[in-house]
Amino acid sequence: MEIVSDLYTCMKILSAEEIRLWDQFTIQNEPISSIDLMERAAIACVDWLLKEYPDAPSFGIFCGKGNNGGDGLAIARLLMEKGFSVTIHILEFGHKGTEDFQTNLARLHQFPNADIHFVQSAQNFHHFPPGQIVIDALFGSGLNRGIEGVTAQLVEHINTSGCEIISVDIPSGLFTDHSSKGNLFVQANHTLSFQCLKPAFLFPENDKATGEIQILDIGLHQDFYKSLNSRFELLDDTIIHSIHKPRNRFAHKGHYGHALLVAGSYGKIGAAVLSAKACLRSGAGLLTCHIPSCGYSILQTAVPEAMVMTDFNSSFNTKLEDDLMKYEGIGVGPGIGTASETKMMLREIFDTYRNPVVLDADALNIIASQKDLLNLVPVGSILTPHPKEFERLFGEAANDFDRVLLALEKAKELSSIIILKGHHTFIATPNGRGFFNSTGNPGMATAGSGDVLAGILTGLLAQGYSSSETAVLGVYLHGLAGDMAAKELSMEAMVAGDIINFLGIAFRFLQQNN
Repeated sequence: MEIVSDLYTCMKILSAEEIRLWDQFTIQNEPISSIDLMERAAIACVDWLLKEYPDAPSFGIFCGKGNNGGDGLAIARLLMEKGFSVTIHILEFGHKGTEDFQTNLARLHQFPNADIHFVQSAQNFHHFPPGQIVIDALFGSGLNRGIEGVTAQLVEHINTSGCEIISVDIPSGLFTDHSSKGNLFVQANHTLSFQCLKPAFLFPENDKATGEIQILDIGLHQDFYKSLNSRFELLDDTIIHSIHKPRNRFAHKGHYGHALLVAGSYGKIGAAVLSAKACLRSGAGLLTCHIPSCGYSILQTAVPEAMVMTDFNSSFNTKLEDDLMKYEGIGVGPGIGTASETKMMLREIFDTYRNPVVLDADALNIIASQKDLLNLVPVGSILTPHPKEFERLFGEAANDFDRVLLALEKAKELSSIIILKGHHTFIATPNGRGFFNSTGNPGMATAGSGDVLAGILTGLLAQGYSSSETAVLGVYLHGLAGDMAAKELSMEAMVAGDIINFLGIAFRFLQQNN
């Protein structure tokens, strides 16, 4: 799934009710009639269709009797006016439909050659001519129950058509702001959504439904958008530029913090190397790594810029003989293992260091095995679980939506940041706001990628960014560097070290586009 948008101000992610209220606000305050607003949406869709499919042999448009179906009828009329062959299929429910649907149906009847079919059963299904573009306008963002009966048969008929499928607003069968797991839904190649993202577009469970998502500007009133405190946002350049702090030309390394990374064990010193390199590339002024003594030569050779403290144990970390309060940022977890002595060390870190800590990988697994440690996690800490680690920490969620809500609940409970890793990595903050990342790609699903993120976060935290700023900027940069690496090297050939190598280019991109 890819999201395409020309709307630089529309990164708030709205619920179905918020979308409905935005429509109403526009109707009342532009002012504009609802039928004219529907026409505006249809024009935006047709402009996109003409650009993408200028030589389409025909369009087959499937409409329900709600306002989404009204959009479909208006699209059909506009395409006919452009000279295209259009077939309209209206799902017959035995009621007249909404007022705007009826208005657009009456307008369509003014065309003597309008090819309109009412679908009451599977016997009314038509075959799909070769090359036809199918438009799904059955149900919009207001759907609140799963589809069944002849509607379900029609959706399956569309999905097996072999045609290019375009969904208007949202693929029919998806719920906008709660889980559609187990639902039957249209599997679109493209989704033409209006003005803003919907929560449903950002969850893995809906990936087969949406295809490429195009956000179309239909001129909804910006005063509503500006005044809305949405629960979710998509990270964009505007948010990142408001956080990123350019360097002062008179600065020295002492201005950018001393970071400590507690990482590595026998056979996993590579995790410490990756985290250390990423930490320094993120801009930390100084870095000390605490590792088991077996990794000393490796780390001093691979990362000569880092200082190294070795544990008394040769194979894993057991104790920190250092004043932890001299560090502006501490990261714990990459490759440390879960030995009993390492578990005790983590408990001692929590007892000694009360500033925020970045907790990754085995640090999270240790906490999951000793749940009382959750109560000792310093306020403002940053936890970076992937879904399985999250489940071990906080319990199983029924679906992707519930997992995000649980992350928000636990972030508030712990007064910490939870970074739920994955495509569109989710950042849960203690104040109830959540951010979905807009950078990153499947090529980053490779060993060590999480170690790199932990290093970036530790470095940013040491530089004086707040915990929320660290999480947002770190996740975005991690994904941006990954995108640049994938573009140069391919997703398949990427390794975690490539993300580090492109961090400098990612920072430069931020500076050039500020």
